[in-house]
Amino acid sequence: MARMTDLALHPASRPVEGVVRPPGSKSQTVRALLLAALAEGRSQIDRLLLADDTRLMVDALRGLGVLIALEESALRASVSGCGGRWPNDAAQLFCGNAGTVARFLTAACCLGTGEYVLDGSSRMRCRPMRPLVDALRDLGAQLSADADEDFLPLRVAARGLRGGRTALRGAESSQFLSALLMAAPRAAGDVFIEATGTLVSAPYVRMTLAMMEESGAAVLAEGLERFVVPAPQAYAPATIEIEPDATAASYFFAAAAVTGGRVTVPGLGCGSVQGDLAFLDVLRDMGCVVEQSPDATTVIGPRDGALRGVHADLQSMPDVAPTLAVLALFAAGPTRLRRVAHLRHKESDRLAALGTGLSRLGAEVEFHEDGLTIHPPPAPRPAEIETHDDHRMVMSFALATLRLDGIVLRDVECVAKSYPGFFDDWRRLTGQVQGTP
Repeated sequence: MARMTDLALHPASRPVEGVVRPPGSKSQTVRALLLAALAEGRSQIDRLLLADDTRLMVDALRGLGVLIALEESALRASVSGCGGRWPNDAAQLFCGNAGTVARFLTAACCLGTGEYVLDGSSRMRCRPMRPLVDALRDLGAQLSADADEDFLPLRVAARGLRGGRTALRGAESSQFLSALLMAAPRAAGDVFIEATGTLVSAPYVRMTLAMMEESGAAVLAEGLERFVVPAPQAYAPATIEIEPDATAASYFFAAAAVTGGRVTVPGLGCGSVQGDLAFLDVLRDMGCVVEQSPDATTVIGPRDGALRGVHADLQSMPDVAPTLAVLALFAAGPTRLRRVAHLRHKESDRLAALGTGLSRLGAEVEFHEDGLTIHPPPAPRPAEIETHDDHRMVMSFALATLRLDGIVLRDVECVAKSYPGFFDDWRRLTGQVQGTP
């Protein structure tokens, strides 16, 4: 897809109906790449996502000396794992605004022997790192910062992890816990982790554990509060097929919901490990019909497009909060988004960005400590929407263009972070025609 700046789309002329397969899960792809690099031998990853965030992981692993061959047309990667003994003993690793890349690599770098510097974009330099830094130090890591140890850039003087005990607070990001878990099998001794406080985005930790198990690493878990990782363990090379991204699928499911249409996503069924598929329960509550098999999901929107407002606890699926927030514009009654305070620390302050954008479209937005309440207007109005260089804002507010003419989405090229071909797939499915920004 050619890079764009601003985009206007005329409303859909019909209910959105069809079949679409979004690209591979970003969360699975990033984990699969790292686990393959930590394995002993060659792994193959099929249907992986090739987008800005996953390319950052590929480039960083190559910077550590890992051999990765990409077959882009086949969406396949071959990774020659090195067991965490990074071939390069010095590297400057740029993580962009990818929290998974920054956090996962900070832990993984500690396993090698060398001097590594991790840095990121200006926004990534504002996203928290300190809980992970403290936990890694408990396990024997040596990390330092030129300025503030709460944030990137960070320096790792890698001498391996000795193991031991640590406590990790999970209220800011589950990525800290996933980072520790994936590195732990390669420590010199057993690792004991206690997750304290409320763990946000818990399904992503379950995904991490499932993928570790598939790669041959044993973890003894007591719920999602206490973990024992026997060490040292070796990861086994594997062939992994990545599922379609459930968060990306949420925009197409929501398109069916808001237009009274019918959308099917193959390859994403009831056996998925992705927590964002719980968004289907929210769509049911709003008045949609959901049909699901082991390898496909279909959402059928109400015939008149009349949705019901809902109260939704999104702690375990925060990435679909923007999708729901924009759907709320077209629902009868208010919609409350709960337990998503940590969205303030994502690629943008997503609560503030949603509040501003929805208000411009005519909604009344109440801010709470843990989320938002959206009161839909009698008649939403068109506006220019600032997307704050946040891919989720672009793709979510695209939903509003299905019903409203005159909306201009700003800086839409940032969808390349997770879904470079989003607007190609979107227009193919919705039939929307581009307007003049």
